[in-house]
Order: sequence, then structure tokens, then C-alpha cells
Amino acid sequence: MIIKQYILEQNPKAFLDYKIFLLYGENEGFKKEFKDKVKKIDKDFEILSFTQEEIVKNNNILFKEIQNKSLFEKNKIFFIDQADDKILSIVEEVIESVQDEKIIIIAKNLVKKSKLRNFFEKEKNCCVTACYQDNETTLRNIILSSLKEYQGVTPEFINFIIENTGFERNKIRNEIEKVQSFFLNKIIDFKKVEQLLNIKTNDDYNKLKDEALNGNKNKTNRLLADTIFESENNVYYLNLINQRLNRLKDILNLKTNNTNIETIILNLKPPVFWKDKPILVKQLTKWNKEKIKIALKKTYEAELEIKSNSTIRKDIIIKNLIVELCASASAS
Repeated sequence: MIIKQYILEQNPKAFLDYKIFLLYGENEGFKKEFKDKVKKIDKDFEILSFTQEEIVKNNNILFKEIQNKSLFEKNKIFFIDQADDKILSIVEEVIESVQDEKIIIIAKNLVKKSKLRNFFEKEKNCCVTACYQDNETTLRNIILSSLKEYQGVTPEFINFIIENTGFERNKIRNEIEKVQSFFLNKIIDFKKVEQLLNIKTNDDYNKLKDEALNGNKNKTNRLLADTIFESENNVYYLNLINQRLNRLKDILNLKTNNTNIETIILNLKPPVFWKDKPILVKQLTKWNKEKIKIALKKTYEAELEIKSNSTIRKDIIIKNLIVELCASASAS
């Protein structure tokens, strides 16, 4: 049985109608939120956590925990983290023993051919949810719903939060909590937001990205030497490039002989952060639709290589991409 992500987000208890629940995908922020919600769902449940490795090494652990219960014991919810297809045989063995207990299996991305995923999609006593990466719309909705009682939640404020947190739900939640703690009168002063939020760590990379897309080889080379690439942010770095290239593409698609570039930028949805407007105008003189199409393809290929090859230096892939984009921007 498949439960869509948005349904689970609206109703975290939806999985309780099934014996075993599988949550898989790349959205680690959503997984964390779901686990936190489950722990608060019902005080009558006892939460027990294992990793797949622990269960596979000693599959009696799960059976014993399910069978060992008394009249006065709470029902149990088992979390099994870091799972993949190796857990399937144990799921098949244990499913008939599960009565009032619930088992939640957390996995990373599972391909269509995954035996674990296929089992859960077809088994009537199980359910599965794929949690996809957040986009601007989902993150925008998180900010709006969390700060619905606040004044000053402007498009510029929302855009600023999203662009400076790497499209990561966990980071956005953290920034929202800071805003809620600081603006106790529920009136957000945007001028104070940039000082309040700890989002300066991306400045070096943003400068590097912008100089590369401006075709400024000298500044790009200097910034490449000075910028530190954090391994956990590799996909985020590519997302920033991808986001900017798509932004440029959107503007060019809206441009006609009678329209002014600055007018288009002013009316873009979602709105452009004010500091980025002159940078966009300059970059639009360096890029056309065909060059952007090629650049986006290279960015997607770089992301695929980073995700599929664990042995390579990810920072080298990103640096090579930046050099290529800079060369493309500087070419007439």
C-alpha cells in the first residue's frame, strides 16, 4: 500500500493502520520530522530503535521484543534505521507475529527494482511512503504555515530564508525557531533577520558561483583557491548553480523585443532577493538559452557522478564544473 508524502505530512498517524511501514528517499529532513512526530503520537507506545545491521546480525532481537510482552506493558513501535533490501527476509518472517506492535523501517533511496520497495507496495499489511527532496513550493509552505501568525513574512523574507539554507528542511526549521524566539512581538523586521540568522557560511561559495557565471576567470580562480568545500554540502553547491541557471533561463523565456530585463526580474515569482538583481542583469549578458541548456546538462551529470561514485573526490567534480561554466560564460 502506498501513502503519498503529503498525506503522511498532514496525518502522521496514517501508518498506524498497517503492521509495518517503510519510509524511503533522500529527504532526510522529512524523515527526522516524521520520527519526532511519531515519538509524540501516543504515550501508550514504547519506542525502540535499532539499525538494520543490528537486526541482521541477530534477527532474534526483533522476535524476542515482539513476543516478550505482558498485560501491563505498553505496545511497541520499532524503528529500524539505515535499511535496504537485506531487511526483507526478516520482514517476511516477522510480519505474521506482529499484532499490536508497529515497525517503521527507514531507508535511503530505493530504486524501482528494489525488492523491499516492491514488497511494501503490494503487501496489504504494509505501507510505504517515498519522501522526495523538497522544492521551493514545499519549503515556502513550511515557512508560511510556521509563521502564519507573524507580520513581515514577505516574499523577500521567504526567498532569503530558502536561498540561504540550501533547500534543506532541517536548516529552515532551525532558522524559523530563531525567528520565533527573537521576534516575540510576532512582527518580523527584515533588516534584523540577516544579522540574526547564521547563514553567512555560504557567502564564499555564492561569490564563487556568481563570478564563474559572470565569466570572470581571474576572480573565479582566486576564489576557487580560497573556498572550502564541505563534503556534506556537495549536492547543495550544485543546487545553487542549478537554481541560478534555471533563474536565468526563466528570465530569457519571458523576454520579448518589447520587455525590459529589469522589469522581468522585478516581476519574477518567486521574487529575486534585492542583492541578486544587479548580478542577474550582468549574467544575462553572458548567457543565452543554448549555453544554459548545455550548462544544466553538465550540472546534472556532475550531480549524478557525485551520487553514484563514493570513491571520487566530490570537490574536484564541483571545481571542474565551475571552471567549465566560467569558460562558457566568458566565451563570446
